Formats: sequence, C-alpha cells, structure tokens
Amino acid sequence: MSKGYRVRSSRRHREAAPARKRRVQYQMEMMRSLRHVNIDHLHVGWYQSTYYGSFVSRALLDSQFSYQHAIEESVVLIYDPIKTAQGSLSLKAYRLTPKLMEICKEKDFSPEGLKKANIGFEQMFEEVPIVIKNSHLINVLMWELEEKSMVADKHELLNLSSSNHLEKSLQMLMDRVDDMSQEIVKYNTYSRNLSKQQQQKHQYLQRRQQDNAQRQSRGEPPLPEEDVSKMFKPPQPPPRMDTLLIAGQINTYCQNVKEFTSQNLGKLFMAEALQGHSS
Repeated sequence: MSKGYRVRSSRRHREAAPARKRRVQYQMEMMRSLRHVNIDHLHVGWYQSTYYGSFVSRALLDSQFSYQHAIEESVVLIYDPIKTAQGSLSLKAYRLTPKLMEICKEKDFSPEGLKKANIGFEQMFEEVPIVIKNSHLINVLMWELEEKSMVADKHELLNLSSSNHLEKSLQMLMDRVDDMSQEIVKYNTYSRNLSKQQQQKHQYLQRRQQDNAQRQSRGEPPLPEEDVSKMFKPPQPPPRMDTLLIAGQINTYCQNVKEFTSQNLGKLFMAEALQGHSS
C-alpha cells in the first residue's frame, strides 16, 4: 500500500514540476512584456477564469495560500468571460482572511479546530475593491463611440438576459447542494459512531468499577490497569474544510442568481414604463 502511494506521489511530482516551470516562464514573459510597454510589472498575485462564479475550491484555496504566504499583499483576480460577453464586466479580487490563513498554516481542518477558530464560509475570503483607470485617449475614444451610437442601440439594454445563464447557475447550485448533503451524511455518521463509542466506553468503565468493588469485598486485588484510550480509539473526524468551501460556493451561486433576477426584473419594469409612456 505504501509502495503504491510513493509511486503515485513521485509521478504526481514529476508531472507537477514541468507545470510549475511553464507557469514561472509564463509569468516572466508577461512581466517582460509589461516592462517593454512601460507598465508597472510587480508580481502581486494571479488570476483565474471561471464560469458562472465557480471559483470557490480547494485548488484555489491552496494556490492563494501559497501566494499570500510568500507575499502578504497577493490577490487573486476572478474573471468570468461569459458574464463579460453579455455586457457586464465580471472582475473581482479576493484575499484569504487572517483567520483562514492561520488555519491553513496549522492545517487543522477538524470540526474542533474550525469551531475553536470561530470561522464560517463568510469569513474565508475578503473582497478587495478594484479601480480601473483609463488613459485620456481611451476616455476620448469611449466618448466618441458613445456619441456615434444610435438611440435604437440603447434599447438593447432592455433585452432580457438569456435564460441559459439562470438554468446553468441553478443546475450548478443543485449539484453543490447535493455535495453538501453528502458531507452532512458523513458528519452525522461520524457523530453517531463517536456517541456509540463513548457510550460503550462509559459502560465498560462502569462494569469495571463494579467488578473492582466486588473483588474488594471478597478481599481480592483489583483488576490490572488497562489503557482505555487504546481500547476505545475515537473515530477519525471528517475534515470540515470541504464543507466550508461548498457552503461558500453555494452562497456565491445564490448571489449570482439574485443579481441575475434583479437585473431582469428591473428591465421588465423599465420596459413596461416606456411602453405605457409611448401609448
């Protein structure tokens, strides 16, 4: 068993080494290109493209922890190309909270560790405000394009967004809810096994105490001491970090659905008001 693990682990390291080398090479090329056009090229984080807000994962957590552990000010940019193609720039920056950084350093993802840290999915990531500044030439170009746009083109803003976005978001939300239910089943099974073992341990200690009392009344020596902790080893608690990540992703999906429906409801009210005004 251990030999097979070593083989898989070494293979994984061999496959990961070229990927890390390519990633570093890509970063150096990008920084060199930025330097050639006289743009600040400090390495302050990384970015990830995602669809429908699906970015809360263990891989992102581990990567951001690695960056933020090396450079405290590191951030991760989350870019949604589908939402951006629909006319709404989706670009957000996140950092790990100090609480989550401390937990990741200690690697204590047990239920007791997370409870002691008093952390929930709301305290995992902190959003960093993004300010986009254009040059004066770009601002002039945008103003000229705005002047040339037809009035009829502006009515396209009232078009309802595609229902595919809502359907896909709801489908992914239901999938994560199913994952959450499986995690709940695992934790409930662990709680039942732990309670059952504690009850067996209590019964054993009571029976042993009664036996020693009877032996003492007969003038016999007590039973030899036994290591009860070895006899009743507690079951291994399931890691709760995955549950927190799933809860955080569910919250992100809910926020996306809320934003999507709010925008469409606003468009419906505006279209109704314009129709009533024209009639």
